[in-house]
Amino acid sequence: MIQPKISKNRISQKAASFTESVIREMTREALKYGAVNLGQGFPDFAAPEDIKQKAMEAIAADHNQYAITWGVKSFRDAIAAKTKWFLGIDIDPETEITVTCGSTEGMIAAMMATVDVGEEVIVFEPFYENYAPDAILSDATPRHVPLYNTASGFVFDREELRAAFNEKTKAIIICNPNNPTGKVFSREELEFIADLCKEYDALAFTDEIYEHIIYNEVQSSEFRVQSRSEDSQLPTDHRPLTTAHICMANIDGMRDRTVVVNSLSKTYSVTGWRVGYCIAPPDITSAIRKVHDFLTVGAANPLQHAGAYALSLPPLYYDDLQREYQKKRDFIVPVLQNAGFKCDMPEGAYYVMCDISDFGFPNDVEFTKHLIREIGVAVVPGSSFYHDKSLGSQMVRFCFCKKDETLEAAAENLKKLERG
Repeated sequence: MIQPKISKNRISQKAASFTESVIREMTREALKYGAVNLGQGFPDFAAPEDIKQKAMEAIAADHNQYAITWGVKSFRDAIAAKTKWFLGIDIDPETEITVTCGSTEGMIAAMMATVDVGEEVIVFEPFYENYAPDAILSDATPRHVPLYNTASGFVFDREELRAAFNEKTKAIIICNPNNPTGKVFSREELEFIADLCKEYDALAFTDEIYEHIIYNEVQSSEFRVQSRSEDSQLPTDHRPLTTAHICMANIDGMRDRTVVVNSLSKTYSVTGWRVGYCIAPPDITSAIRKVHDFLTVGAANPLQHAGAYALSLPPLYYDDLQREYQKKRDFIVPVLQNAGFKCDMPEGAYYVMCDISDFGFPNDVEFTKHLIREIGVAVVPGSSFYHDKSLGSQMVRFCFCKKDETLEAAAENLKKLERG
């Protein structure tokens, strides 16, 4: 038997530098022990019937072969139209949109299209677990800036953020509304970040998949009434109130240095479809399209046709979505507080970050195992959202994008913590 002359590592340094998804591992644990899954952020209720019907119609109509790599035209047109009415931004569907296999691919494609070896990407932490590996896979060096849990919500220290910017800074990643904290960045905060991006000629990658899930407390100063057109079918006594989500691309001077990453997943409850998109200036879009082509070729053709329908839904759909999630949030947070968790009402998205220090466990992983196996509720350990795991060692994340009966079952199981 011939022995190799040189012993080589079979696993790349990049792959060895991060772990498998802890979030998806918690789903496997929930299934294993029969726990109520409030870990992974996917709805356990059905997607809207009319959207599913459009997908089936598209398959029946033989939209089953490759679409244009960067997206079906009707879907790109629908993205442009919705972006116009919701954000007030005119975008060219021919040169400024790339349809991707979910926002997950959208983020990594955008980073690989713009970041070179030795450049830095700033990441707020706690962060959605994909962002740090995205930086590593795109040959960037991540720079972490903490979001501090304060009496007024999660905030960043402006001097710490300024200190993170330097001549090597290529971009900053913003998730707004934020996963996992539920933070909604204020206009003032975004303007401060924008000024730093302009000063250091940096890009902003902004993940906005929760743009329609923002709660009433932040609507008082940031809302608009969607005007009723002459041919609108909406009754005059139910004109929709649409939260004015603040997109970084709307901030002065940021239109040409922002990549907006979005998807159908959260707004339309179709996380398994894996259809997302990037909105970016033409030069960056051209680069994203090339990377996207060789990463995945293209997103599912028939699901893009259904997505075109979904994006054309009236504003009332988004108001109903927000109200339903607010009801779920307002149910689960008091349950968690009564069970002994320290947490506040999230401002947006559908997650609650909780302090577990009063339970006396050495770390979040041990507590999570106990919660799944003994209490019957699955969550995500907070350390999975931090580059320095010790910072999240007394935190866990709950998600509440679940049926009412699922949340009620979790509430019943969590009473064991109150007794214990």
